[in-house]
Amino acid sequence: MIAAQDFLPEFHSPQEVESQLSSDTDLEDPDGKNVKAGKGLAARKGRKAVGDKAKAGAGRGAGPGWMNGHHQENGMENMTLFEVVKMGKSATQSVVDDWIESYKQDRDVALLDLINFFIQCSGCKGAVSGEMFRNMQNSEIIRKMTEEFDEDSGDYPLTMSGPQWKKFRTSFCDFIAVLVRQCQYSIIYDEYMMDTVISLLTGLSDSQVRAFRHTSTLAAMKLMTALVNVALNLSINMDNTQRQYEAERNKVVAKRANERLELLLQKRKELQENQDEIENMMNAIFKGVFVHRYRDAIAEIRAICIEEIGVWMKLYSDAFLNDSYLKYVGWTMHDKQGEVRIKCLTALQGLFYSKDLSPRLELFTSRFKDRIVSMTLDKEYDVAVQAVKLLTLVLQSTDEVLTAEDCESVYHLVYSAHRPIAVSAGEFLFKKLFSHRGPEDEGLPRKGRQSLNGSLIKTTVFFFLESELHEHGAYLVDSLWECGSELLKDWETMISLLLDEPMSGEEALTDGQETALVELMLCAVRQACECHPPVGRGTGKRVLSAKEKKTQLDDRTRITEMFSVALPLLLAKYCVDIDKVSNLLQIPKYFDLDIYTTGRLEKHLDALLRQIWEVVDKHTDTEVLEACSTTYRYLCNEEFTIYNRVDIARSQLLDELVDKFNRLLEDFLQEGEEPDDDDAYQVLSTLKKITAFNNAHDLSKWDLFGSSYRLLNTGLQNGDMPEQIVIHALQCTHYIVLWHLAKVSSGSSIKGDVVTLRKQMRAYSLMCQRYLNSISTAVKEQAFTILCDLLLIFSHQIMSSGREQLETLVYTPDSSLQAELLNFIIDQVFIDQDDDNSTDGHQDDEASKIEALHKRRNLLAAYCKLITYNVVEMNTGADIFKQYMKYYNDYGDIIKETMSKTRQIDKIQYAKTLILSLQRLFNDMMSELGFGFDRSSSAFCGIKELARRFALTFGLDQLKTREAIAMLHKDGIEFAFKDPSPQGEGGPPLHLAFLDILSEFSSKLIRQDKKTVHLYLERFMTFQMSLQREDCWLPLISYRNSLQAGADDDTMSVISGISSRGSTRSKKSKTVTASKRKLPEEENSCSSSDTVWMNREHSVQTPVMMHSPHLTSTVLREPKKMRPEDGYTTPYTMPTDQHPHRSPVPPQQQQQQQQLHHQATIDYNTQVTWMLTQRQQAEARQQQDRANMHYAKMRNHMQQAIRRGSGLMEDDEEPIVEDVMMSSEDINEGMDFDTMDIDLPASKNRRERTELKPDYFDSSIMDDSVLNVSMY
Repeated sequence: MIAAQDFLPEFHSPQEVESQLSSDTDLEDPDGKNVKAGKGLAARKGRKAVGDKAKAGAGRGAGPGWMNGHHQENGMENMTLFEVVKMGKSATQSVVDDWIESYKQDRDVALLDLINFFIQCSGCKGAVSGEMFRNMQNSEIIRKMTEEFDEDSGDYPLTMSGPQWKKFRTSFCDFIAVLVRQCQYSIIYDEYMMDTVISLLTGLSDSQVRAFRHTSTLAAMKLMTALVNVALNLSINMDNTQRQYEAERNKVVAKRANERLELLLQKRKELQENQDEIENMMNAIFKGVFVHRYRDAIAEIRAICIEEIGVWMKLYSDAFLNDSYLKYVGWTMHDKQGEVRIKCLTALQGLFYSKDLSPRLELFTSRFKDRIVSMTLDKEYDVAVQAVKLLTLVLQSTDEVLTAEDCESVYHLVYSAHRPIAVSAGEFLFKKLFSHRGPEDEGLPRKGRQSLNGSLIKTTVFFFLESELHEHGAYLVDSLWECGSELLKDWETMISLLLDEPMSGEEALTDGQETALVELMLCAVRQACECHPPVGRGTGKRVLSAKEKKTQLDDRTRITEMFSVALPLLLAKYCVDIDKVSNLLQIPKYFDLDIYTTGRLEKHLDALLRQIWEVVDKHTDTEVLEACSTTYRYLCNEEFTIYNRVDIARSQLLDELVDKFNRLLEDFLQEGEEPDDDDAYQVLSTLKKITAFNNAHDLSKWDLFGSSYRLLNTGLQNGDMPEQIVIHALQCTHYIVLWHLAKVSSGSSIKGDVVTLRKQMRAYSLMCQRYLNSISTAVKEQAFTILCDLLLIFSHQIMSSGREQLETLVYTPDSSLQAELLNFIIDQVFIDQDDDNSTDGHQDDEASKIEALHKRRNLLAAYCKLITYNVVEMNTGADIFKQYMKYYNDYGDIIKETMSKTRQIDKIQYAKTLILSLQRLFNDMMSELGFGFDRSSSAFCGIKELARRFALTFGLDQLKTREAIAMLHKDGIEFAFKDPSPQGEGGPPLHLAFLDILSEFSSKLIRQDKKTVHLYLERFMTFQMSLQREDCWLPLISYRNSLQAGADDDTMSVISGISSRGSTRSKKSKTVTASKRKLPEEENSCSSSDTVWMNREHSVQTPVMMHSPHLTSTVLREPKKMRPEDGYTTPYTMPTDQHPHRSPVPPQQQQQQQQLHHQATIDYNTQVTWMLTQRQQAEARQQQDRANMHYAKMRNHMQQAIRRGSGLMEDDEEPIVEDVMMSSEDINEGMDFDTMDIDLPASKNRRERTELKPDYFDSSIMDDSVLNVSMY
């Protein structure tokens, strides 16, 4: 140790100290009496002259391991302190020792290295020079370093990612701790080194630069922690010296050594001086750094301060564990950031964990207890977990602080879905209820009803019942498993509580308590055998360790040995109790069936089978019967030797059930006699049992299809069949068909089975379809669900995985069946809660409403699966999709997922389905409101909002949805012009307002397709329509405007751009960027991927929307003829009788006049066409020139980008972002593209993005004078 010989041998290092003694030192020193003068950078004395420092070359120390101020590691390259700490290659101890040697030779130079170390650790590229160190104050140095800080990046070593920075924080903190520990005997008391460092860190911690503030705060807090260790060491040494002095002074005079007394007094005096010095340093750091930074704007800095003050209070409790310092932790528990709140809780946990420190926290606990309790419900789960753990420690330290209300607020957390919170709450519950053992508990037996566990198990049952969450027994067991597994695995005691009679004076369990105990016992058995949390808590099964696997096997063996004997007795006692029997019958599936043979427990197996037979005979409840069926299926495992024994018992049971059913069915269906209620009940109960067993067992050898089909057919013919009989008959027949299919699919069937199955399946499907028209809602729902399952199972996908032999079984629903299924969904699912009669008069019951909604969601999901698997036509989903907004709260997630799946299957058909749903909504609105409806009405606005939501589902990649969006616009335009105006000629088409809805999809069109869609729109428009400006024509105007945004050569875009921009020749250099990005191959309005209707437009002459010139002739050219399939359009024709008062013209003269007029008309049209052609050719040449210039520049930039490895490749595509809340118009809103001057290599992706920008044209491209006609 450096300079260790200067002190007496009684000194001990902090690592050797095991006891902590008290001290009455006041660390806060409010009057500043202990602060010594002459410290800090402004009061340094005894420095070397500048010339002396210059003689050292670069002014660096030349101690061992250092060369020119840099650390030399094994003769390798010289590195600074920062580089050594960053690399982490050298041992921190040796680095600090080398620096101390350098400091002893030239403390200014070594200290300058340390200062630069802190500067570089902050990420600053600058360095403090010797001249700055000598002549500048701290504030000036920090200001200078701030100016040289790299502002281009916000990262600095403490926040950087990567392998080399992962351990930097640890190395940085270790360096500070080792530095103080190595200097604790001499250097830290020289009134120079520590004063300089503390002064620098205090100034940096007050900087506006986050990197300086963060790094210096961490350094100051770690420096404070190191000083606390030194102060603790001094305190212990002072106490030891005082004891030695007292012992020596108490000796008799003859044996007293006066010289030793003087040495001890001198030593104590020196230790006291050092203690005062350390206290001054700690006060300076605490008041200069902590008090300001514990409420810093950066959460990480606040977390550092709280974490370290917790360390100080735990290490040096005599000085720091008081209310003056605890208050900072209490205040910070209200911090807005979770990471800071966690540091507060973990700091307090360290204090409450110690039995010596916890009694000194009573005042703090009483003041901040309510806040800690409220943090158990923190919005961040990690904070809540630590809060519950803290309360558990508080509970251990004292049982009187937490009230019953405080404990109850933690109790309910055992049912939390977040497992860490539940486990922490379970530990709290276990400590509170089960950890207190009184003297009366001594001497109780370890097992059985009278044992200690017996009372604890009763307490668990009482708690479970009082919580009133009976369906969450698995959650309670999982919460208590880690801390109370020994109690929960005491199945022997649980069985004793259920079977044994209570002792005299002992209170017996009630029926409800026994039911709860059976449920908890089943949950504990499941937890022990499955070793994973229940459903809804946890991410899934985890990999078990070897120890856990061994424990699992041992528990399973114990369960089998114990319950194989006890389960028949339990079933016999509770045979008529539905809840208990249902839970008890689930236990056998966790048995190790080999033990029945190896343990010679066959007689207990026979007893179990007899009891199951009794349960089946006495019960008609579906849950109990299915539990019996499942138990038989698990026991009938051919891998075990008990299979034959169980199979015989099962066959005997089924023989009896089938014979009874056939006998009862004959009597029930006997003609001429009216069946009474008793006969119906017998048939129903037997049918329930057969259906439950048919669900888990193949009953093909009993050939039940004929009987069940006969029962269903009779019900259709007579119409008086009881509802429950029909439902269970439908379900049983469904199981028969599925078992037959499984047999055929496995290849174990005989010839002709496929034909038989096909006939049965078709007949059964027709039967279900007929039952869709039943009067009973429950029957209709059952028939609908089975039909959906059958259509999905026997769809074309049945031939997948090499099962082509099943092709004859493929069943495709016809149009009538699809229509019936869709009508059922519309009538039974899309209804209001108040209109739902399925709750049988319990509409006000919230539970009934939730159950009814759950049932309707299942029905909708069953039908939507038919759509997503292409079983029914996708366009049938239009009636589903149109309900998206109205029933969003109930079915929004199902409809949204269906839309997503259908979009992935066929984007074009998906687009057609969307536009069809909007059209149907529009027709419904027209039927309700009439032709002259208000476009501001809620109904129309709702359709527009739905269209906007539909548009968002196409994502941001316009190329992938190009054809689909174009087809959507085509169908929408045809629908808008489909029907003529009810007002007669000249009025708007009937559905013209639909264009306003269609405009919501215009933003999804790329620029080329906008032109094509606009051309297609003009095919339906007449010349007169383009002149209309009335309100009824506004949808057409707005839709045209939405299509013309971004069209280069569109007349209306040019005129709109000129009128809105005025004279903008000065912006030409910036607006050319968008146009010159267009490559020559983009001149065509349609790409090769366009649909046929797009390509067809090139053969059609584009009409020019302008005012008609003043002509004297009344004859115009013949209007363009439309194909019938192009929809309704009325070509505009001017009337022939414009001069009603003119005298009649002779026929010959009239013919000549018409010829002249016709010739004049042809000349005008030819002139206009020629001018348009010339204009287009001129624009094409200009565009070609711009494209060539841009191509050369782009090629040069692309080559540079590739050489730089910029990664701008042609196949760089943007991901699809589905269902975003903002459309592309909202995203681009407020952007001024005229002010953007971006010169980047135009990758394919960027060229695509430029197509989304609006076009800006120069005013010289086109003007009114070009055509010499008036444009609107």
